[in-house]
Amino acid sequence: MKSGFWQKGLGLRPGDNWKKELIAGAVSYFSVVYIVMVNANILHDAGMPLKAAMIGTILTSIVGCLLMAFGGKSPIVVVPGMGINAFFTYTLVHSMNLGWQEALMVVAVTGVLFTIVTFTSLYRIISEAIPQNLQHGITVGIGLFLTFIGLQKSEIVIAHQTTFVTIGHFSDPAVIVSCITLLLALVLFIRGIQGGLLISILAGTGLAYVLGAVKPAQQMESGHVFKQYGSIFGHLSWSGIGSLVFWIAVFLLLLIVVFENIGLIAAQTRMIGRPENFKGSLRALSVTNIFAGIFGSSPVVAAAETTAGIAAGGRTGLTSLVSAVLFGATFFFIPLLAYIPDSAIAPILIVIGGLMVQNVKEMDFSDLTEAFPAFLIMVMIPFTYSIVDGMAFGFIAYPIVKLARGQGSEVSPVLYGIAVLFVANFVLHALL
Repeated sequence: MKSGFWQKGLGLRPGDNWKKELIAGAVSYFSVVYIVMVNANILHDAGMPLKAAMIGTILTSIVGCLLMAFGGKSPIVVVPGMGINAFFTYTLVHSMNLGWQEALMVVAVTGVLFTIVTFTSLYRIISEAIPQNLQHGITVGIGLFLTFIGLQKSEIVIAHQTTFVTIGHFSDPAVIVSCITLLLALVLFIRGIQGGLLISILAGTGLAYVLGAVKPAQQMESGHVFKQYGSIFGHLSWSGIGSLVFWIAVFLLLLIVVFENIGLIAAQTRMIGRPENFKGSLRALSVTNIFAGIFGSSPVVAAAETTAGIAAGGRTGLTSLVSAVLFGATFFFIPLLAYIPDSAIAPILIVIGGLMVQNVKEMDFSDLTEAFPAFLIMVMIPFTYSIVDGMAFGFIAYPIVKLARGQGSEVSPVLYGIAVLFVANFVLHALL
């Protein structure tokens, strides 16, 4: 482990404890492996085969962790991002009416542009052009959106003809399972139990079958696992690439992945005391997004669960390498993972949504011209059931309120351009 290859390739330095790195890789993996089930479930809502989506998620995570290990030389675990996967399914596919094949092309093109951005100074220009309140508002809004999706999928909240939504039926076994799983997930998370979300999913699955809340036939799909995967691998569609909707989708997805990952990677490389690894890590992650589109997955992020591995002693790329190997072993469990019902997965969406909403404490509400546009983003994302439309309200309102106060010069040209794009998108939808 002390050879030149390991030291240079994975960023190991004299004094680094490789045994701690191995343990940290395992800790990171078990903290984040729930993403295989949760992400595949959300991609399944976009029309992708469930088990094939699991393979796409695993392959993307493996490649991401390997690129991070040897390119970023950091202990950062790369997986499809929560919130961004909701953007893929419920905005790109359901709201913008792109096929999932076209949405995968959006992911791949975004990955190419993200790579260009990270290898230049453009990532700083984009990040600095968007006010912090709007950036945090997007995270909070997506968190509320995930929570709403979780409440729907768990049937804790159901449709109502008059009030649109109402409380579900607590006599329904699926609702009982969801509530118990949610409480268990909260308890384990608050107590800092490693892999608590995974434990909650497995416990909720067992309870669902005990109470008769799900039938095996509801979750299983016919056909061999890898034969199914052939239906999504490399199935990117160019059919929408000439449309304005496609490029609006690319632009917005690029904004989201840039905002989310710059902050996460900067924080994580500071945590390990190696901020010089920031650029390499960001570049490794950007390239992974190209593979995500090819493999059949939503975009990737630097997993927040990486902090569990860092706390366990992870400091180098060896931690990410171990996580990649363990993700590879996950292939053997795909047939079993397909049995996991919505009632065991939906509560995890609610917990993650609650974590994302915590970004509200970073926002400045003292200036109404900064606060109200961010507020519009936060509420309009879940209420319109569209991340794009929710962002549009805030990004259009921001320059308007600034101009009204005579502070138009404080708005960057980039932000004016984004606002114009959003207006054009609304006009286009009105004319079609």
